[in-house]
Amino acid sequence: MRRALVLCLMLPLFCVSAAAETVIISVDSTNLRFTPSEVTITEGDEVRFFWSGQALPHNAVAKDGFFDTGEPERAVDHTVEFPVGTNGTYDFVCEPHESVGMVGTITVEPAPPVEVEEAPPEAPVETPLNAGASMMLGLLLACAALVRREA
Repeated sequence: MRRALVLCLMLPLFCVSAAAETVIISVDSTNLRFTPSEVTITEGDEVRFFWSGQALPHNAVAKDGFFDTGEPERAVDHTVEFPVGTNGTYDFVCEPHESVGMVGTITVEPAPPVEVEEAPPEAPVETPLNAGASMMLGLLLACAALVRREA
């Protein structure tokens, strides 16, 4: 019974989708390059610097100081968020290998404006339930049926 109740309470968490995208930048050890070396994202997105098992240690440091994955390491898993207001160009380097061209660029484009449509002043329309309330009611009824069945 507890299991059914916990599952029912967790269901709404799985119904929410994340709008942010994550771009992964890794390392090409053979050529000492970031892969990809140039990415374009939108405000609200993330860049994940990820590599493991490298023969040489690497890091990724923004020239303007916006991000720094830390000391050069053979395995890195570091995510950088670019919230609204951070649009621009971010040049970054691998400190130990900058001299051989291990550099990259992240271009952050402004988030699209949120359009708010104003409804014309009309008489309110009576609706029994909106879609979200209908979904929640359905989930609650399904949970009640599961709990009753297990009892």
